[in-house]
Formats: sequence, C-alpha cells, structure tokens
Amino acid sequence: MTTSPRAATGTEPRRREEPSIVVPDDFPPVLTGTAAEAQLRALSQDVRIFTERGADREDELSRRIGDAECVVNIRAHAHFSERVLDACPNLRMISVWGAGTDHVDLGACARRGIVVANTPGVNAHAVAEHTMALMLAVMRRIPQLDARMRAGAWPRGMSAQLEGKTLGLIGLGAIGSRVAELARAFGMTLLVSTAGEDQGRSAAVGGRHASLDDVVRESDVISLHLRLNDRTRGIIGRAQFALMKPTLYLVNTARGALVDRDALVDALRQEQIAGAALDVYVEEPLPADDALRSLPNVVLTPHNAGVTPEVIAEGLRRAVDNVRQFLER
Repeated sequence: MTTSPRAATGTEPRRREEPSIVVPDDFPPVLTGTAAEAQLRALSQDVRIFTERGADREDELSRRIGDAECVVNIRAHAHFSERVLDACPNLRMISVWGAGTDHVDLGACARRGIVVANTPGVNAHAVAEHTMALMLAVMRRIPQLDARMRAGAWPRGMSAQLEGKTLGLIGLGAIGSRVAELARAFGMTLLVSTAGEDQGRSAAVGGRHASLDDVVRESDVISLHLRLNDRTRGIIGRAQFALMKPTLYLVNTARGALVDRDALVDALRQEQIAGAALDVYVEEPLPADDALRSLPNVVLTPHNAGVTPEVIAEGLRRAVDNVRQFLER
C-alpha cells in the first residue's frame, strides 16, 4: 500500500461505525460481481458502486462521492481535482486500482489529510509483455501483413528483428525493469535513462545508464516507462525526435502525454522515425478522426496492456485491502 502523507489537521470528523464507501467509476465494470466486491461489502453496509458512464465529469464525480469517507477509484478518467475534493468534505481515503496517480491531486489530498493508496507493480509483468508484443508487431509489420494476407495478397518485404538492437528504456520502475529482463532474452543491448538517481539500477538489469539525449540518439527502439508529472510531461518532443535515427521505433505503454502528440504525428508522417507502437494517448478514448488512426507506420491498442484476468483480480483485491487497512488503523 503506497500512501500520500497524512496531514494533521486536528479537525477531522469522527468516523462513523459504518463507513460510507463509494466506487464512482466502475465503467466498464470490472469490480461488480467479483470476489473483490464481496470483500468490499464485508467492510461496510454502506457501499455504493456506480457502473454508468459519467465519472469523467467533475460535477458527476462529486455527486457520486457525496458524503463518502472512502473511495475505490477504478478508472483514470475520474479526476480527483481540488474542486472535487472541496465538494466532498468527508472524504478521507482514495484507493486507486493501478499504479498511476496522475489523475489525483496529491498535494490537495495531503493538505486535507486524505490518504491516497495505489497498487504498485500489480500489472508490471502484463504491461511488460504487452510492450514486447507491440515492439514485435511494429517492427515485424504484423498487423499490416495480416491485413494484406486476409485481402488475398502474398506480401513480401523486409522487417526488423530485435536481436542486436539497442533498446532505450526511459524509466526503470517495476515495468521498465521487467521489460529489460525480457529484452535481454531477445539479445538486445540496454541503454537506460532514469527519472531519479540511477544508483546502480541500470547495471543491475544489465544495462548502461546514459543521459536522455544519449539514449534518444543511440537507440534503435525506445520504450517509455515513466510516471506522468509536470517534469515528465512532453519529455519526448520535437528536440528529441530530431536526435532519433530514421530507423527508430517508439513504444509507449506508460502515459500518452509523455510524448508531444503533434511532434509524434509529424515525425511519423515525415518518416523522421520508422514507426511507433502505442497503448496510451493524450486523449482517451482516441478520437475517431485522430491522425494516428490513419498512419501506416503505427500500431495501436486501446490502453489495455495491463488488462488480464490475473491482473484485474489481484489489483482489485489489493485496492480493497488498502481500504481495509485504512479502516482498521
């Protein structure tokens, strides 16, 4: 359980014997009807679960939370902003299903004494597998070849292999470290740029630590594994694309806003890089008319890298357990 600091306000209301717990955003439903829902309802008789669209609107999210003390947050489209927190004065705990907390105003939560917990690492292996699948798909041109085969063609042409290539990992948390392990099995060389001090982490996964510019300049494939914050937003922009090899492939299974979206589209259109494989986007769902949908050198998946039965079950269990630990302390 990872938490934000709890402020000592001295004005916290006394917790009721039956705490009110809300799941405002189980859309599409993953919690409803599971063992984790039963475990959540065992914590209180006052549990409300919303399975309809709408939690992406601040007013509706605030209405759903109401006077609840605890929230289990399922979807990143529910933004816990200062305005939402102001509208929900009884809120004392937010348990996030997943590792990312960029949709939660952590500073505002800390000022109000609201604990924020997540489930770090629960999807690391699944996302790492998806990262490698995207890498293979875009470099081997698998979607394009499959489409042409189904149309009756027998396409020819070259594709790229992983063995012998340099993989630039930007970010080395649980997911990045697992990608490093898998990539080494393919015979790739690893260059690593870390968000904080390296402290030997790159060497521990068999890689070499380098500056962001050097990673961008020397890599054949770049895979992003950073948290999104003010420092990392747009970390890959026009200046970085200008340094990349024209044969480079970019893979992003972290957060769409890590990459300047317009710069990415231009780089792909102008063949400044060879291709990209994306599971995350600046705007989600990806608009039907988004230029990325029409580019031939892109492989797209709908932010589902970590969506497996194993990850869902364990992640929900841990998210509910975070609430239990909070209520028992």
